[in-house]
Amino acid sequence: IPLRAGSSRWAYRPHAAQARADARRPRSKPGKIGQNPELRDFIRHHLARRWSPEQICQALRARFPNRPEMHVTHETIYQALYVQGRGELRRDLTKALRTGRAMRRPHHQSYKRQPRMARDMVMISERPAEAADRAVPGHWEGDLIIGKAHKSAIGTLVERSSRFVTLVHLPDGRQPAQVRDALIQTASTLPAQLRRSLTWDQGSEMHLHKDFSLATNMPVYFCDPGSPWQRGSNENTNGLLRQYFPKGTDLARYSREELDTVAAELNSRPRKTLGWETPAERLAKLLATAS
Repeated sequence: IPLRAGSSRWAYRPHAAQARADARRPRSKPGKIGQNPELRDFIRHHLARRWSPEQICQALRARFPNRPEMHVTHETIYQALYVQGRGELRRDLTKALRTGRAMRRPHHQSYKRQPRMARDMVMISERPAEAADRAVPGHWEGDLIIGKAHKSAIGTLVERSSRFVTLVHLPDGRQPAQVRDALIQTASTLPAQLRRSLTWDQGSEMHLHKDFSLATNMPVYFCDPGSPWQRGSNENTNGLLRQYFPKGTDLARYSREELDTVAAELNSRPRKTLGWETPAERLAKLLATAS
């Protein structure tokens, strides 16, 4: 547009340009999820069960292999949840996602805890190679998730080969003796072939780890300080568990039965890292092969 009549100089007028662009833009069409009630209901149902969008996408392809109209990408589900104006999935379903966030946010660097125990530790560098390559079941990663005011906790154990989860009930606190006794009780319920080793961070709650090893015949290996990736399966699982046990919650109020229910739900979810098998299915296969 010329600055003045007869002028050879031109200028950009942003408001006029935006108006022309809006007029040329085609009317928005409903997305794939909005057009297909069966697809929308399937996604809503599994989001309510706390499945991730990627898990839902794989389940759709497995359930409806010859129906491309029932196939979407996980990004399509995220767009239907987060992009305003789409209206394909209710915004409140974001509460069922692992993060529970109403808006998408970039990843932040994980908090690195400082070592709190420095004696009688056998480090992860001495752990058997069979544990490192996840070839043999029975090697576990463990940690605590902490409740309100750091006064309560739940122990979390993840089997490295299958990602099978077991939760440790700590109704009376997380002092070393309480953690030791609860871990011994939990390990005693496992078959012998699933009691090969336990990897933990350098938390003071494991001060009595030698007592645990003596009672269960399970050696304990400790991660290097500030290295949460050395217990990657456990770190990931703790993130999933925060959907059920949010930060700031009194974890002592949960019963043994409630912990078992949560663990069973996690163990029945298909996992990408397992080729979309569930942890329960993978562990059953590993045990059948070993026997």
